[in-house]
Amino acid sequence: MSPDITASIKKKLNSRGWRMTPQREKILEVFQNLPQGNHLSAEELHQMLTESGENISLSTIYRSVKLMTKMRVLRELELAEGHKHYELNHPYPHHHHHIVCIQCNKTIEFQDDSILKHSLKQCQKEEFQLIDCQLTVMTICKEAIEMGWPSTLPTDWCCSRAIAEGHHK
Repeated sequence: MSPDITASIKKKLNSRGWRMTPQREKILEVFQNLPQGNHLSAEELHQMLTESGENISLSTIYRSVKLMTKMRVLRELELAEGHKHYELNHPYPHHHHHIVCIQCNKTIEFQDDSILKHSLKQCQKEEFQLIDCQLTVMTICKEAIEMGWPSTLPTDWCCSRAIAEGHHK
């Protein structure tokens, strides 16, 4: 993990009466090493850490990602799978949104500055402070439609593109 990021997070934690535990440091390390565009649920994070030999309970992971989200170190996302996913919270200009297929969970990130600008304008009008701006567009991928979605697809079907990129259920 980057020493600058670790020091910054440690300072934030200390200012609020918390500390940088080895578990929190390991969780941040995982998110820092995730390829751009990847998101993890708490369960996926737990599985990754367990498989790498770490002994961190799922309840510790839940508490840690909630805390890191509250501190705005992580960004909480509601994608198509019915549970939350997390990613590092990169400030503007790395701000992005998501297109998600509700059948195969393939997720595509995109940037559109007009969404952020409109959101900022609306917040200023209402005298609110913008903390995050997320647009998640729920879709059906082309392959699912071509296969006859929803009537002819089994519930566990996944498009070939999502399988190849590891976005399947």
